[in-house]
Amino acid sequence: MVHTDVADVLIAGAGPVGLTAAVELRRLGATCRLVDRLPARLPYAKAVGIQPRTLEIWDRMGLVRAALEAAVPMRGQLTYINGAEQARLDLALPPEVPYGFAALPQYETERILEEFLTRFGTGIERGTELVSFAQDADGVTSRLVTPSGEEEVRSRFLVGCDGAHSVVRRELGLTFEGGAFPEEYMLADVEVDWDLPRGYGVRAMHHGADGAVDDLLVCIPLPGERRYRMSMLVPPELSASRQAGGGDRRRDGVAHGLEGGPTPSLSDIQAVLDRLAPQPTTASAMRWSSVFRISHRLVDRYGDGRVFVAGDAAHIHPPTGAQGMNTGIQDAYNLAWKLALAAQGAAHPRLLTSYDAERRPVGEEVVGRTVRHAAEGVQADPTDPATLLLREAQLLVGYRGSPIVGRPYPSRDNGPGPQPGDRAPDCGGLTGEITEYPLRLYDLLRDRGHLLLLYGNGDAGKTFDELATVARELSQDKVEACAVPADGEPAGTRLPVYHDGRGEFRQRYGVQDPTAFVVRADGYLGARLSPPTAHELAAHLAGVFRTG
Repeated sequence: MVHTDVADVLIAGAGPVGLTAAVELRRLGATCRLVDRLPARLPYAKAVGIQPRTLEIWDRMGLVRAALEAAVPMRGQLTYINGAEQARLDLALPPEVPYGFAALPQYETERILEEFLTRFGTGIERGTELVSFAQDADGVTSRLVTPSGEEEVRSRFLVGCDGAHSVVRRELGLTFEGGAFPEEYMLADVEVDWDLPRGYGVRAMHHGADGAVDDLLVCIPLPGERRYRMSMLVPPELSASRQAGGGDRRRDGVAHGLEGGPTPSLSDIQAVLDRLAPQPTTASAMRWSSVFRISHRLVDRYGDGRVFVAGDAAHIHPPTGAQGMNTGIQDAYNLAWKLALAAQGAAHPRLLTSYDAERRPVGEEVVGRTVRHAAEGVQADPTDPATLLLREAQLLVGYRGSPIVGRPYPSRDNGPGPQPGDRAPDCGGLTGEITEYPLRLYDLLRDRGHLLLLYGNGDAGKTFDELATVARELSQDKVEACAVPADGEPAGTRLPVYHDGRGEFRQRYGVQDPTAFVVRADGYLGARLSPPTAHELAAHLAGVFRTG
């Protein structure tokens, strides 16, 4: 057996979640090794919905352009019950949200992330499977089976992004409580010749005499001419559970994901379209098909010691609303910056425990919501439509009350603005001292770690410089700083300056008086201080960074 001392972090699983973790670790200066048991990327359009929050994350990482050019817009959903069209759902978000909903096949998402990762000199080690590990006070020793034999590797941390049947979760002894839906579904990637509006998903249902859904067709648009990823109920002759004699063939008892056995034919797909399609149509050019099962489960904790789980290894649930992959990407995004600081000796000793504190409640909410929506439909949600869309877009995910964010800030007459733990909203109309064209706030956040954002009038410049020095010294140079002068006044500071030309920053951040915002590496507010003082700033940073 080969023995190797490797990177700061070993990541098992190179799907969208593992790739996100690897990109962020490398972008923030940590080293990693990314392994996957599959010999090549799977050509299946499994997870296809891309939420606006994920596009914001990709913007911050520096790869959103490639995703936008490869994706297609998701403009809404057309719903039909027993052939009758229902109210159309349009996916309209407030104008200050920079991105809309999109659809992109999972293999394209993985391609874009993998190509971006290669810029940092890191690639996927294919055909390499993690089979066991042991951790101690200083690191993790993992055993890998590679194409050339067994290898024992040493890393500071291990992250399991290895899916619903996670080896990391099993070896770590995490529980994975929940259940499975009795229904089985067909998935297929096909083209059709109907003339329904482009960019709209289709949900067609048949209700039986008892009012229950007894037939179902869900179509999500994909890049291409009238191309869709379709899902529908499985006919008895293709049932994987019947093929297996009614039992669960998974050795871990988790019935979730693509099944083996007979695959649906184009005629199977056409039969459902003949029954449920809103217009007569013919399916063609089927790229792949499969039978799949759905479970809903959640781990009891997102990590233990130096080992963590993310994505499907931590939570699985119905694909309603395209929440699964996007939630997993946010898991990885939340964890990676904390691991990067820990690997570089710059993290507070308790920083990594905040991963479970912040992300497990999100996983619990998503599992519960998608199970409800799968049973009752999104339209049955009592939330008002605007809030419902923001939540489905994952723009309401937040970490108020987290052990590493500051205390709430009192509301002002011109609006409360974001609180510590909230997503930092975007705004436009910022101009630099040299550039005349307007910038977005997200332009300032792109490809950075933490940012100290200081707002105030001209006489606050000296205080701003002092705060920036405190932040830089206490964070081991991990916090950058810039200033937004109030009402176009001279800045009076040595920091980079961006003027709030249209007043959007003042309005959306709810500021009147001098204020300091600590924007974390994942785009959430760590603290909001008004008036900002060196003492309060140091107290906040001392809970995130190793300051001693």
